Amino acid sequence: MENTFLDKLSRAFSVELPYHETMEDYLETILPVIRPWSEDLLEQEFFIEKAWQEIRDDDNFHETVLHFFNEGNEYLQSVDGNVHKGLWRLMPPGSNKILVEQMAGGAAVKSELYDLAYLDNYFFILKKHGDQERKGRPKFFVLGYEPTVSNLEWRDAMELLFNKYRSNNQFYRNIFILVILIVIIVALFSVF
Repeated sequence: MENTFLDKLSRAFSVELPYHETMEDYLETILPVIRPWSEDLLEQEFFIEKAWQEIRDDDNFHETVLHFFNEGNEYLQSVDGNVHKGLWRLMPPGSNKILVEQMAGGAAVKSELYDLAYLDNYFFILKKHGDQERKGRPKFFVLGYEPTVSNLEWRDAMELLFNKYRSNNQFYRNIFILVILIVIIVALFSVF
């Protein structure tokens, strides 16, 4: 079957996610193109009182780790149902930084500072402050809304994240095709 002009034009605008070996490499590709659609940490309704499941590309990671950022700055981490308490707080307004502390015996045993990398209803991605790459540690702390990602492998989660770009790219492609069609129709009517 012959390809139509619109099929060829549509393929020119189709976007495939390039294959990468690590989740960090996927994130380095995806985050710059979806960042315009990210929410801000000041928009707390996007991340508080939700179950966020941790996503890693480590083959030895088999636990179900949930994170809860609750009202009153309560932070809970559940590792296969074993809960650790802590606190979270936003750093100076507008900085898009969050401090997450795990507590034991009323004292902070682990405090980590993160910059917001991306936030929407389905993904909460933080980037650990500092040069983690130089230290051989993961840069990103990737959380997905549990009901959405609980049965996904990490590569499937990256595809789902990339769909944010695809869906917005689809909108612009449709606008472009509509403009082309209008130009063609106007040109045809002006000939007659």
